[in-house]
Formats: sequence, C-alpha cells, structure tokens
Amino acid sequence: MHTDTERCVRAVRSKDARFDGWFFTAVLTTGIYCRPSCPVVPPKPGNMVFHPSAAACQQAGFRACKRCRPDTSPGSPEWNHRADLVARAMRLIADGTVDREGVTGLAGRLGYSPRQVERQLLAELGAGPLALARAQRAQTARLLVETTDLPMAEIAFAAGFTSVRTFNDTVREVFALSPSGLRSRSAPQNAAAGTTPGVLSLRLPFRAPLHPGNLFGHLAATAVPGVEEWRDGAYRRTLRLPYGPGIVALTPRPDHIACRLTLGDTRDLTVAISRCRRLLDLDADPVAVDEQLRTDPVLAPLVDRAPGRRVPRTVDEAEFAVRAVLGQQVSTAAARTHAARLVTAHGTPVDDPEGGLTHLFPTPAALAALDPETLAMPRTRRTTFTTLVRRLAEGELHLGVASDWPEARARLLALPGFGPWTVDVIAMRALGDPDAFLPTDLGIRRAARELGLPSTPAALTARAAAWRPWRAYAVQYLWATDSHPINFLPA
Repeated sequence: MHTDTERCVRAVRSKDARFDGWFFTAVLTTGIYCRPSCPVVPPKPGNMVFHPSAAACQQAGFRACKRCRPDTSPGSPEWNHRADLVARAMRLIADGTVDREGVTGLAGRLGYSPRQVERQLLAELGAGPLALARAQRAQTARLLVETTDLPMAEIAFAAGFTSVRTFNDTVREVFALSPSGLRSRSAPQNAAAGTTPGVLSLRLPFRAPLHPGNLFGHLAATAVPGVEEWRDGAYRRTLRLPYGPGIVALTPRPDHIACRLTLGDTRDLTVAISRCRRLLDLDADPVAVDEQLRTDPVLAPLVDRAPGRRVPRTVDEAEFAVRAVLGQQVSTAAARTHAARLVTAHGTPVDDPEGGLTHLFPTPAALAALDPETLAMPRTRRTTFTTLVRRLAEGELHLGVASDWPEARARLLALPGFGPWTVDVIAMRALGDPDAFLPTDLGIRRAARELGLPSTPAALTARAAAWRPWRAYAVQYLWATDSHPINFLPA
C-alpha cells in the first residue's frame, strides 16, 4: 500500500487508525516517522514519504515519533493471510528466529538461500531480515525499559542484543533518547504499577472492532485442565518457549488486550508476545473482513450484530493438531478429558502460584514414546494419533509459522484417519489460513439450515465462494448462531 501515495496521504489526513501497521509516514523536515493515526498536525504532502515497515524507516535514517509510538502499532495483516516466502519469513522473524539462528537459520527453515530471502524482503519491505529483526529488538527493549526495573544490561541481552553498547546505540538511533531517558519518561507509570520479578504487564493493541465473545469463549470452553483456565476474567495458559516455560494471562479490554506474562527467561518476551498476538488473531483487518462478508445478505445481519469476530488460533501448532485428533467424533468435554489425561501423564510440570495451571502440554516426542494401549480411544483413532505424533516428532510433518500451507494440507490428508474436517480445522486454527472452511461441520450445517443457506457440503462450499478469502471468519459468524458456550465470554 505504501506505493499508493494519494491513498496514504488521505489516510494520514483523516488520522485513520485502520491503516496503522499497513504503512509508516516518514517526515523529511523533522527526520521522524509516524503511524497514520498520529495525533499531530499532518505535514505537507511534499514532506511525506511512505515506507512499508518500521525497519525501512529506521534504515532510511528516521527516528520513531515520541507522540504516536509507531513501533508499537499492530502488525501488518498481510502476514496473516499470505503463505508466500515474505509472509512466512515475517512470521519467523516475529517468532525470534533471526535472533536465535541468524539469517542462515531463517533461510534454512524457509528452504531458500540467504541471498534469495534478503532480496525478496528488500523488494517488498525495504529492509532485510537483519534490519527487521533489529527493529523488533528495539521495540522489545523499549517495552522492557519502560515497564520493568530490570538493569539495562539484563534488558540488552533479554531483547536479543549481543552487547550493551549495541543496545545503547540502537535505542539512541531509533528513539532519539538514551535507555535511561526512556525510563525516566515513564517513571511515574512504572512506580504506580509496581513490578514482580519475572512478571511483565503490557497492553496488546489491535485494530477495532474486536468482538471478544467467541474468541475468549472458544478458548475457555475448550481449555485443557492444567494447561489452560479461565480465572478472574482472564484466559490463562502455560507456554513452551525457546528458553524455558512461561505463563500468560490475557484479559479483554475495550481498546486493548491486557497481557500479564510470567517468564522464566526474559529473552522469551518477543516470542511470547508474538504467539499471544497470533493466538488472539490481533493483527487481523476486521474492517476488510466484515466488508466482504456483508456483501452476502444472509451474513450481513450476523456481522452487523457483532462485528470484529476473530479466529481463535493457537500458541503451539503441534499441540493443536494433537488436540484436533483427540476431538474427532467426540464432545468438547470428552476431548478435554482425553487431553487432560495426556497432560497429567506426559506433560512437563510447572509452578503457578497465581492459579491452577500445572503442566506444559506434552511434546510430540513425549507422546510418540507412550504405549498406544494406554489410550482410551478406538483402535483406528489410536493409529491416527500415533502416526501424527511420530511424524511430528521425526520432523516429517511441519506445522509451524513457516509452514507451506498447501504442502502441510497434503501431508495431513495423507495420514490415516485425517479427513477434510480435521485438516481444515488445523489449517484454520494452527496454520492460520483465513480461507479455511468447514462445510462438513455439524454446527456449520445446522446454522446453514436455520439461515436458509444450502446445507449439503458441496452446495454450501459453492455458496461460500463469495466469502473468499475470509471463509474462516464466516465460520465464526455461523458458529455464533448457536447457544454453545464457545460463543460467549465466560462469567
């Protein structure tokens, strides 16, 4: 979008927050860059240039605006509904791959050479993987400086910098303030909030509107005891992170999601935030989604009644695939019971002094080592389960953020016991495909009959072609016609 100058100027003049994260405005006369909704008086069009990413602005020598804080805007929705090289690379960078494995590791995960990855990112985003990762480190550093009382040296390494000097230079260059200057600006807020060792409280922004009912209702209604819970108005769960376990509590607020993270190692902060945003689909563009679905006269009243529904996703793709198999042809309660037994027997224990969480969900390797005869399920489903966890453990099946969606679908369909419903629910909630559709789902077929839509899978699929590329969101609106607990914010 940043190449459409006229459209960008209109968005800046109207201070349209819907475009935050889509592009960034760099002001030639001041040397700063802003989000489109920056509250200051817009500069003259001739003094504005537009960039596709904060990293591109920083690489061009611009500093972040201290008023609108463009580095904290929601991420571009482009990376949620695309499965090409650039989108997969951006998801991996957000997950901290460059910080942990370097550009070579990023390229290896994508199946391309480092030079190809660099060229594609530069062409589309105006910055290479190192610059994009550097911008992310700067944002993480700012968050830690402003919301914790950690020593600056600890913050430097927690944010992914290799030295304190690099950390200091980057913060000064990006924010035009020293790290201590950043902290002094936010000192009153920090003093009022207080800090607990290992606990971080932050706000996760999103594009409005956001309807939290089905989002948190689904997560709470299907929560696996010991791994997830709804407590005091927050969805809480354990996280398996690169440097250790973590616990997150996510609470819906009118203009943000309150996020309370308990981390064993602060180096996991960036990854934890990325996975929580992905879990809640916070980088979606609800206006674009709802406008498309409103073109169908049957869906339009559902959208108008509760706009901004998101697709509840996952923080661990392999975990969700296992749970999808456990949920085949059984009730939600039965699926939770099966998963809870596996968690108790094979999960990694964690300490949760603030609630009732007890374990991390078992890894595929741990599940692949169990005795299939101990599984309380039909023999055919045992075969499906053991085949899945073995393929995941051996690396023959990849379901992470870098997954190639068509290839992952094909590999899943080749597994015994995997039909269209199981593959599509994994594509929708684990892979993040916004166009995944469930025409054979009983809830969808029941909603279709009540609304006067075709109820046979083939006819409903044909009708749903007009909803593309947002059919996964249409699923949420159709499910919401039922009185199932997944559709309502828990008490």
